[in-house]
Amino acid sequence: MATGAQKKRVDAVGALRDAALTGLLAFGLLLPMIGFQTVTDIRDELILTTRWPLLLALVAITAAGRFIYSIAIEPWLARRALQPPTSAPSAWRNLFSKWFIPFAIGFVIAYPIIVIATAGFGGALKWIDNFGIQILIYVMLGWGLNIVVGLAGLLDLGYVAFYAVGAYSYALLATTFGLAFWILLPLAGILASFWGVLLGFPVLRLRGDYLAIVTLAFGEIIRLILINWVALTNGYAGITGIPRPSFFGIPFNANDNGFAAVFHLEFSPLYRVIFLYYVILGLALITCFVTVRLRRLPIGRAWEALREDEIACRSLGINTTNTKLTAFAMGAMFAGFAGSFFAARQGFISPESFTFLESATILSIVVLGGMGSQLGVAIAAIVMIGGTEIMRQLDFLKDIFGPTFDPTQYRMLLFGFAMVLVMIWRPRGLISTREPSVFLKQRRIISVDLVKEGHG
Repeated sequence: MATGAQKKRVDAVGALRDAALTGLLAFGLLLPMIGFQTVTDIRDELILTTRWPLLLALVAITAAGRFIYSIAIEPWLARRALQPPTSAPSAWRNLFSKWFIPFAIGFVIAYPIIVIATAGFGGALKWIDNFGIQILIYVMLGWGLNIVVGLAGLLDLGYVAFYAVGAYSYALLATTFGLAFWILLPLAGILASFWGVLLGFPVLRLRGDYLAIVTLAFGEIIRLILINWVALTNGYAGITGIPRPSFFGIPFNANDNGFAAVFHLEFSPLYRVIFLYYVILGLALITCFVTVRLRRLPIGRAWEALREDEIACRSLGINTTNTKLTAFAMGAMFAGFAGSFFAARQGFISPESFTFLESATILSIVVLGGMGSQLGVAIAAIVMIGGTEIMRQLDFLKDIFGPTFDPTQYRMLLFGFAMVLVMIWRPRGLISTREPSVFLKQRRIISVDLVKEGHG
């Protein structure tokens, strides 16, 4: 029988062997993508260059990660799998669920004030716009898709199509008829919801992979229409000069009737950004509130029943046709709201903003956060979208890997690595437990181990 020291030595040797094989595989895969690069010289000729430091650094990181996983994470996962499942929440979880959400709401409300107090007026613009507004847009999109995927269990890979419908509806109606933002905001949501119903009718009998393929095709059809219907959408050139929202009729410009002049303030673009931040925050909170309330209504319970077992759902007398259509319509409506806000914020839109990558990003947020979990989706959006924006600030890496190194080019690589880690550590998402929509006598957290589909 081998001793404990011999077992540890064998485990270490096996971990080193796995790390070496992983590093070798990573070297072979990354060599053509990272190791070699083509650049154009002054004579417009392609020159093949190498990036050995960056390649070796990524290979070393990959091998080190595999070694750490083999000696530490994998044994921990094995021990965790042997532990009996428990449905009783721990004390820290009760404390977290009691105070975290009020703290988070208070923090996001006071976020502009905190940023201005720490970074000043000059540095606050970047943190409120690129981080606060951008993250909240994806939080709202994630909550909208969570209705379709997380609650109703309908895999939608073309969610960005409704986002595009809302953006183009606002842009076309605002530039053509001069309607205000607050009039077009609900109208864009209604139009996007209408397209959600149109998508729902052809896919009523589809499930799983077939549904995913059809929704993916729908998203690409909408994008191709935006590109080729030049007379309406202006094609690749996009739509410019989109009116921006005003503060009760007061525009955010430097004129005498602008916001700064009316309130006797020094002109700054920060006022418009703060206003837009609270607009998207209000829209996101409304989305969350409506979703939570709908889950407690019969239609919300029908969504969850449809997700768990469509045949059993139909046998209970639930109209699965209406259930699917309402899920698509509600999710599309919130995407239309977000799209109209996106168009108003940017002042310019084009089909390049509504590619399949956007749908994949939103779906990743829902899956990583935990399907059906509002809090998990918000945390995943902060990590993924905020992580992308933080990578734009890592200029010091150019001193290590060269002046041509752009950290944002590797964001999808890091996201893929993060998704692998989360799927290993939390295979059902960051927040894998949830409270039931209805309960008898006492509200209890349902563990994922006690749920058939594992959605929690």
